[in-house]
Amino acid sequence: MDLHLRDQHILITGGSKGIGLACAEAFLAEGARVTLVSRDADNLARARARLAGHSAHHIHTHAADLRDANAAQAALDAAEAALGPVDVLVNSAGAAKRTPAPELTPQAWADAMQAKYFSYIHMIDPTIKRMAARGQGCIVNVVGNGGKVASPIHLPGGAANAALMLASAGLAAAYAPQGIRVNAINPGATRTERLQEGLAADARAQGIGTDEAMQRAVARIPLGRMAEPEEIARAVLFLASDAASYVTGVCMTMDGAAVPIVV
Repeated sequence: MDLHLRDQHILITGGSKGIGLACAEAFLAEGARVTLVSRDADNLARARARLAGHSAHHIHTHAADLRDANAAQAALDAAEAALGPVDVLVNSAGAAKRTPAPELTPQAWADAMQAKYFSYIHMIDPTIKRMAARGQGCIVNVVGNGGKVASPIHLPGGAANAALMLASAGLAAAYAPQGIRVNAINPGATRTERLQEGLAADARAQGIGTDEAMQRAVARIPLGRMAEPEEIARAVLFLASDAASYVTGVCMTMDGAAVPIVV
């Protein structure tokens, strides 16, 4: 199936590793042009090296801390100067620290909103307004499933994720008349570097080792394994493509049926 992504400009926040980098590889394989945004310039350099098999003219990178609205605006300006107007925005940046409930402080809640919620909103706001002015565009927000299922070790991050899901659904309704689609994907446990932090917090909360925490986490997944970043990326591609032209306002769970809920 031709997803009609060739020559589309895809801006991916958190694009230097994990799910974001898997998305970059998938979009480039479809012939798209990709901008990767990340806080860490070294991670971006490693990502470019991993993507070396693709045309350098199809890849732009920009280091920015998206907790700063001005930095997000500058990243968008640089991306469009390099590769043209952004057709698709994929947000996969930021991660709130996983902390057992007894260790939480007011600052931990505030930090989670800055790390996850505002890092997305700061990029969404200017991008969606430019898309609306052009009368087309698509946004896919990768938002952890903790926004639907409360976890005692991920309450601030889960609250930020829940806020992002509401924002995704609301923006989908607000901007549909201007030809913009907004969707979210809610991955469960996925084999990325961030997974280890969550396992460590889970292990502390349960008084067990990280290996046992991993075993217990996998045992709760009916599919019998965690997701691979490439599997999440394939769903992102679908939602960003013409194949999903009537899909908007959706928050799609991808957790291997770990939490069988109707949404």
